[in-house]
Amino acid sequence: MSKHEDIIKYILSLEVGSKISVRSIASELGVSDGTAYRAIKDSETMGIVSTIPRVGTVRIEKVEKKSIEALTYAEVINITDGSLLGGKDGIYKTLSKFIIGAMTIDAIMKYITPNCLVIVGNREEVQRLALMNECAVLITGGFGCSDEVKKLANEKCLPIISSSYDTFTVASMINKAISESLIKKDIILVEDIMKTNPVYLKVTDTVGQWKDMMRETSHERYPIVDNEMRVMGIATLKDMTSEVDNSAPIGKLMSKDPITVTPKTTVAYAAHIMGWEGIELCPVIEGRKLIGVVSRHDVIKALQYMSRQPQVGETMEDLILKNFEFSSSNEKMHFWGKIIPEMLDPIGTASWSSLNMLLTTMGIMSFRQKNQINVSVDSVMTYFMKPVQMDGMIEIFTEIIDMGRNFCKVQVDMFDNKKELIAKALLSAKIMRR
Repeated sequence: MSKHEDIIKYILSLEVGSKISVRSIASELGVSDGTAYRAIKDSETMGIVSTIPRVGTVRIEKVEKKSIEALTYAEVINITDGSLLGGKDGIYKTLSKFIIGAMTIDAIMKYITPNCLVIVGNREEVQRLALMNECAVLITGGFGCSDEVKKLANEKCLPIISSSYDTFTVASMINKAISESLIKKDIILVEDIMKTNPVYLKVTDTVGQWKDMMRETSHERYPIVDNEMRVMGIATLKDMTSEVDNSAPIGKLMSKDPITVTPKTTVAYAAHIMGWEGIELCPVIEGRKLIGVVSRHDVIKALQYMSRQPQVGETMEDLILKNFEFSSSNEKMHFWGKIIPEMLDPIGTASWSSLNMLLTTMGIMSFRQKNQINVSVDSVMTYFMKPVQMDGMIEIFTEIIDMGRNFCKVQVDMFDNKKELIAKALLSAKIMRR
């Protein structure tokens, strides 16, 4: 195990809420400051530590992907550019919801529940009430709080945060952060679908051992590793010939320098490279070492799952596409809708990037509507004839002009309400099969 991995393992062993610094890690584990700094930064990326201004770096509970909409108070401090006034031992806790305390004391009691964040101004009675009911407090307008409230926050281990922004701005910032997290939640990574206990062979294993493993597991493809679990190649059924001696080392027959992915690679990217290169199995590596495998079947299954999920967080693409309707017949599809303000460029006409997104998306939808196939876009050739104004109605017609076993092509034409040609595109894609 490397020093880098040792540090991350050590950080994981610390109690939630423990303070961490480069100097303390370097001293404790006998490593350089540079090595400690890089490991702490990687830990922050992993979501097991968080750096808060004027507090430092703290070990936090990792928020799993399934509940990524839950923010920690440490993240709230960073989002709102806040200052921590008290209750620093509770910044790693997560909030279930937030409420705005702009009501009377009697009325606010109906809304306060444990583990929520109360956003309020300089109303000390509301701040105290929130803390007594196991809620953290965010004070807007840059106001502070009394020593009594700070003492109560420290006793309850509940953060009390001050932000210079007004209440509406703070609520909008937190809501936006939650929305962005929900969008990220829908992006499936290789680590979400990979097999973590892969069957593999070593470069010193023989063809005979390879054959025995094939009979035992019924697999046709195996990653080949050295004694340190570094991926050296891939062995497939087509590499094996009847003339090969059973005592021959597998390292002489394997395909060297295989294409690999990391746990943080998106499934969409893995689908693209596996489809383009015709790869059935891809090793998953971390620091060159084998930690899992992902198959084409796994990737396509994940893409199909993604396409069936309701969109929780709305992206710019979703915002544009929801203004369009479509109908289909045989090899052709017809889309229609209008140009919305989010699609405009600085001079007030529809930007070429938004129009190109429409042309490409409509082309891909045509393939999926016809055969329910998954495709990986290979190339797009687009020509723009004239600009389009805001609120202008446009129509898009698509026609599949070639459909082979592995590749397909579609022509996409965009017209304005006067039936004048706005843009034309030719899209080529590779068909992803199981």
